[in-house]
Amino acid sequence: MMTGNNNKDVAESSEVLNRSSNDIEQKRNSHENKQQSNFHEIQLKKHSHDSTEEKRDSHDTEENRNSHGTEEKTNSNSHDIEEKTNSHENEGKIDSHEGDEPPQKGTITTRSPNAPSPIRKRRGGWKLAILLLANQGLATLAFFGVGVNLVLFLVRVLEQSNAVAANNVSKWTGTVYLFSLVGAFLSDSYWGRYLTCAVFQVFFVMGLGLMSLTSWLFLIHPSVCGDGEKLCNPPSKAGVILFYLSIYLVAFGYGGHQPTIATFGADQFDEADPEQQSSRAVFFSYFYFALNVGCLFSNTILVYYEDHGYWNIGFLVSLGSAVIALLSYLMGSSRYRYIKPCGNPLPRVAQVFVAAARKWHVVPADPDNLYEMEGKESAIKGSRKILHSNEIEFLDKAATITDRDQNEKNPWRLCTVTQVEEAKCVLKLLPIWLCTIIYSVIFTQMASLFVEQGDVMHAQIGNFHIPAASMSAFDICSVLISTGIYRQVLVPLAGRLSGNPKGLSELQRMGIGLIIGMLAMVAAGATEIARLQYVEPGKKESSLSIFWQIPQYVFVGVSEVFMYVGQLEFFNGEAPDGIKSFGSSLCMASISLGNYVSSMLVAMVMGITARGSDPGWIPNNLNEGHMERFYFLIAGLTVLDFAFYLYLAKRYKCINLEGPENEEVSQESQDDEVLRSV
Repeated sequence: MMTGNNNKDVAESSEVLNRSSNDIEQKRNSHENKQQSNFHEIQLKKHSHDSTEEKRDSHDTEENRNSHGTEEKTNSNSHDIEEKTNSHENEGKIDSHEGDEPPQKGTITTRSPNAPSPIRKRRGGWKLAILLLANQGLATLAFFGVGVNLVLFLVRVLEQSNAVAANNVSKWTGTVYLFSLVGAFLSDSYWGRYLTCAVFQVFFVMGLGLMSLTSWLFLIHPSVCGDGEKLCNPPSKAGVILFYLSIYLVAFGYGGHQPTIATFGADQFDEADPEQQSSRAVFFSYFYFALNVGCLFSNTILVYYEDHGYWNIGFLVSLGSAVIALLSYLMGSSRYRYIKPCGNPLPRVAQVFVAAARKWHVVPADPDNLYEMEGKESAIKGSRKILHSNEIEFLDKAATITDRDQNEKNPWRLCTVTQVEEAKCVLKLLPIWLCTIIYSVIFTQMASLFVEQGDVMHAQIGNFHIPAASMSAFDICSVLISTGIYRQVLVPLAGRLSGNPKGLSELQRMGIGLIIGMLAMVAAGATEIARLQYVEPGKKESSLSIFWQIPQYVFVGVSEVFMYVGQLEFFNGEAPDGIKSFGSSLCMASISLGNYVSSMLVAMVMGITARGSDPGWIPNNLNEGHMERFYFLIAGLTVLDFAFYLYLAKRYKCINLEGPENEEVSQESQDDEVLRSV
């Protein structure tokens, strides 16, 4: 009954408006004077309604105002009509007031190209990115506090041979980065980046805690041992099992955390804003910078204590750093910028291959006639559309519409262009990724053979003994210095010469990294030749100074700035929106396979060269071997790899995305929904 009366009132009010616009203006002024007194009464009435009534539109507000008399109803209706008119005039604009409430869940927001991004007002930006960089530095300190000296721990405490210890470290390091694929999958598909980072950091802390406890209770006896002179008691079987369990928990936690934290940090910048888009690219350089700052402490201070037998102190400091990293990460929970997961990519990619195979004899349609969803909505929820490319055209059959597809929309027979292009992107990235594995073989030598080589060189300065693992500090310093030189000098210079604001493209930088990495292997081989010339009969150590290793560490450090930072930018930028973490994980997976390939090469070389009385290239006593030949072998493989990489890089075509990221999806509603789910 009330609704009927209200409709009648609206009709009467409309007639009044039609008769006299001047009268409406006078009444509007009267309404504005009464609005404050009416507001409190309206709010009380709103709170008395149930949850369904709270979601009603302005029609319900007009019902509440009926009780104020005919004149006030006219004023209310005229004011409401004016508001509706203004809302049509301002459609598509975003209110820029700082105190505004975020859009409600599910709302659609659009903005003009020059309008400020609504995301920057509440969440994301450099403040949150810096918090994540600090998290990365602390987590890296904790991880390398264990990893950088692990090969010596296995030799001195667990009593393994040099070759076995090097292989075990390579396998462990490979497993670390293999778990990055697990973290990336969960992040992109189900958990989102925030929750994935949090969960894997908890596992990381648990692993470090178990390792510290195991070493203290079962392995490090007496309390200071394994320094190269004072032997530890033979390890117990239970202690060895728990130790391996703990270090693989560390591998699981750190591996799953790494690619996700890199992508989550990049998420803090809005790609729709040109200024923040450039900040997003700079973030990856700072990300690798933060990683090396964490390494610098662990590779100098912690390595010194561990090398002198204080293993428990080193492990406890690593544990404390990981705990602080986790707490600092959780501090920013309410202010991070969140991107919702886009669902499991495996069925999407599989559908493309199945649909293309089922249409084996179908001729691909012209690009304009391929199947795609109407408007700006993508088949992949939360992702931008990907425009058609002329590569791997066989897969276009999956988006070709046949007569059967007109009557039956089966995703295993008909896919959108965006789905097809996502599958193409994966196929195009894989050959480039495979070319980076040999570089990771070079990188892996720092944690294994470089350390073993330095351990048999003269490392005394007066009474001070330099730990072999601490020589990686020269690698870290070269990374830090090279990052600054690259950003401040090389990028502006190359930008002026090439016209590319980035200076060098990611593919160019990766190619330069391969060449410099090859030089590092040549330098390591030359150092080994010189070391063998200064070996004195009956002595383990050569009289050649350990500082002859500096060039090989510096070359590796400079190459990292070009290769690994370039990889992070390239794979993250070229991966479609639905598999961004997968793109970042490819860099980590490259390191993983590099470790496995290194382990395989060592086993193959020893199997071929260690025959009869010949001890092989990498025997327990390095003074009887020829480790320089192994370094030169890697250098030769790098040259071949570079030639193949050059062929692929020249023919690579970048992904072509449609419009800014998620330009029609309310970012605030995504943030709120992610926080609620967590």
